Amino acid sequence: MIALLLALVVVQAPATKKVDIVSVTGCLREQAANTWMLVAATEPAPSLANQAQGDDLPKAPPAGKNTFRLIGISEFNLPQLRDKTVVIRGLFIKDKVSRINVTSAVEAVASCAPNAPK
Repeated sequence: MIALLLALVVVQAPATKKVDIVSVTGCLREQAANTWMLVAATEPAPSLANQAQGDDLPKAPPAGKNTFRLIGISEFNLPQLRDKTVVIRGLFIKDKVSRINVTSAVEAVASCAPNAPK
């Protein structure tokens, strides 16, 4: 009887939505006042929330095809990274325009890929 009740509780428990922490690399662009996008970006890769460093930083801008809107950015000085290749880590929110709730942002290369949209 107890096993049956436990089974019912497990079956009826609502599923929790998991948000993955990812790392993406791309060109940081300001689209409008305080609206930041990562363009020509790589595919999201599972990651830790901490800042990328050493071998995690590319030596050249990637030729990615993804675009992400960056949110939760008030703690970061994004204007100093504008139009540079950056490694962004954060919580990935998949949508029509996918978003990343930023946990770290670091410059990788002082320029963007030639194909990066303006």
